[in-house]
Amino acid sequence: MIKKTVGVISLSTIIFVSACKSGQTKMNLKQKETSTANKEVVYQVFTRLFGNKNTTNKPWGTIEENGVGKFNDFTDVALNEIKDLGVTYIWYTGVPHHALVRDYTAIGISNDDPEVIKGRAGSPYAVKDYYNVNPDLAVDPVNRLQEFESLIKRTHKAGMKVLIDIVPNHIARKYEGKTNPVGIKDFGAEDDVTVEYKRDNNFYYITKTQFEVPNGVVPLNGEKNLLIDGYFEENPAKWTGNGSRMAKPDKNDWYETVKINYGIRPNGSKDFPELPPGFETKSYQDHFDFWKNKDVPNSWIKFKDIALYWTAKGVDGFRFDMAEMVPVEFWSYMNSAIKVNNPDAFLLAEVYNPKEYRNYIHLGKMDYLYDKVETYDKLKDIIQGKSAPNELTIIQAGLEDIEHNMLHFLDNHDEQRLASEQFAGTPQKGKPLMVYSTTVGTSPTMVYFGQEVGEAGKENAGFGTQTRTSIFDYIGVPNHQRWMNDGMFDGGQLKKQEKKLRDFYKRLLNFSIRSSALMGKYQEIQTFNEGSTRGYAPGIYAFARWSQDQKLIIVTNFSWLTDSYFELKIPSDIIQKWNLKDGRYTLTDQIYQNNSIILKVVKGDGTATIKIAPSESFIYQLEMN
Repeated sequence: MIKKTVGVISLSTIIFVSACKSGQTKMNLKQKETSTANKEVVYQVFTRLFGNKNTTNKPWGTIEENGVGKFNDFTDVALNEIKDLGVTYIWYTGVPHHALVRDYTAIGISNDDPEVIKGRAGSPYAVKDYYNVNPDLAVDPVNRLQEFESLIKRTHKAGMKVLIDIVPNHIARKYEGKTNPVGIKDFGAEDDVTVEYKRDNNFYYITKTQFEVPNGVVPLNGEKNLLIDGYFEENPAKWTGNGSRMAKPDKNDWYETVKINYGIRPNGSKDFPELPPGFETKSYQDHFDFWKNKDVPNSWIKFKDIALYWTAKGVDGFRFDMAEMVPVEFWSYMNSAIKVNNPDAFLLAEVYNPKEYRNYIHLGKMDYLYDKVETYDKLKDIIQGKSAPNELTIIQAGLEDIEHNMLHFLDNHDEQRLASEQFAGTPQKGKPLMVYSTTVGTSPTMVYFGQEVGEAGKENAGFGTQTRTSIFDYIGVPNHQRWMNDGMFDGGQLKKQEKKLRDFYKRLLNFSIRSSALMGKYQEIQTFNEGSTRGYAPGIYAFARWSQDQKLIIVTNFSWLTDSYFELKIPSDIIQKWNLKDGRYTLTDQIYQNNSIILKVVKGDGTATIKIAPSESFIYQLEMN
C-alpha cells in the first residue's frame, strides 16, 4: 500500500556507512531451510507499465490516451536482457485482477464504481478476483489467464523465477470471483451479516448501516461517469482495509478495500489455536503437521487455497502485502503449506515493525522481510545529510541473527525513486547506496524496473504522487522506455549517462550473484580507520567479506563533494583469518576490473593506499598466487 512521503534533499557533507559485528553471520534453523549458495536478485516490475511504449503521459489519461503494457511485452529478448542484468527472480507486480475503471462487461466482468477506486487504472492492492488476472494486461482479455501462464513459462525458460503479490489483509469492496475453481466460494458468500463478528465470517460488519463514500473523494478528477453518483451499494457496511470501523471512512483511509477477518475478535483477542512454546525453532514441516487437523477460520483456508492455486501454475513465490496486519499464526499455517508443496518457494513479506521481525521469520515461516525502517531509512537519511551513519553499525549488529532474512532495496513501487530530488537527487549519488545494499549482507537485493537507468518518477500521472512511479494510473516510464527502445530492449534510446549507469548495475548485480564471499563472513573495518587514518574523509566506509576461496575489501564514498586519498588499515585479526604472511598482495576492483592496488602486510598488519572519487565504490578482491 502507499505510505508516507518524506524527505527534502540537504546539501551537506555525507559521511560513511557501516555494518554488523565481526565474524560469520549466525544461521538459525529457518535460515538453514532457506539458505542458498549464492545471493538472489529480485527485479520488481510494475507489469502494467513495463511494456507501455506510449509517451503521452496525460494526467488521468485513459488506456487509449496513455497506453498500457501487456504480458506479451515480456518477450524472450526482454526477459533475456533482464536475466543478463543479474536477475534471478522477477516480481510481477499487479497481476491478480484488481478493481479498475474500464468496461469489460462484454467478457462477463462487472463494472467497478470509480468512487471506490484510486486512480483510473486502480490499485493492485484492491484485488477483485484472486483466481484470474488483470484483463488490462492481456492482448485478448478472454484468454488473460493463458497469456500469464505463457509468461510464467517464458520467464522460467529465460532462467528466472516468478513472484506475484498476495494481499491477505484486504480485498476490493466489490470482490467477484468469476473463474473460481470447483468448490471455491467467494469471500463473504457464507457470512452472517447480522453480526459484527463471527469467527468464520470473512469480513467484519457495521450492522444495519449502509456504506458511505468518504467526503473529499473526487473520482476520475471530476470526470463524468454514469457510476459516479455519490453512492456505493454495500449494506451492511464493512470495516475498511486499514482497520477503520466507520461506515463512512476518511478519504485517507484505504476506502477502496475491506478488511479480512482472520479470527481476531473486535477486542483484539484470538479465536483460533496458538502455536505452542518453542515453535520458533521448529521446521516448516513441524508447523504444517501442527495445523494439519486444526479447525481454523474460513479466511485462512481461502488464502491458503489461493496461494496453492498459483503455485500449481508455476509461480515460485509471493510478496505478501502488509503482512504484519495479519496474525502470525495464519502465516505459520499458510507458509508451511506452501513450503510443503514447494520447499524452494520464495516468501517475502512487507513488515515495518522491527519488534515483530523475528516472529514473522521464525513463527510465520517467512523467508525474507523488507529491511525498510532500519537500513533503507537510515541510508536515505545519510545521503540527505540528516543522519550520521554510525547508527548503521548499530542497525546491522542488531540484525545479525536475521540479516540473511532482511531483503535490501532502494526503490520500489511504494517509495520515492532513488534518483528523485527527494531521495538521492541524482542516480550517481545513489550508486554508493547500491553498493552497500548489495554487498553488506547475504540477503537478497531488489531493484525496481527503471532504477538501473535512473528513472526519477517526475510524471504527474493523476492520482499517483510525483517522485513515485504511479501504481494507480496509465502512464509511461520515460527512462525505462528509452531502454525499451520501441520493444527492441537494447537501450538504443538511452542517454550516455543512462547507459553507463545500467552498465554499473549490470556489473554489480552479476558480481553479487556469483560471489561466494558475499555469502560468507563479514567484518566492519570502519572503526579501525575512522579518526586514526589520515585522509580518511567522513564519506568513506570500508568492510571485509570473505569465503574460503574469495577475499574482498569493499570501499565506498558516500560524499559527492570530495576525493579522498588515504592508507586503509586492515586489522591484524583479518590478516590472520585470511592466513596472509608478511608481503605484498594485489587487490583488483571487481566492478570495472581496471583498478588494482597493493596490500602490504608488515608484522601482521595490512595497509593499502586508496584514492576514491565522490560517489565511487570499489570491490577489491585479493589475488592469490
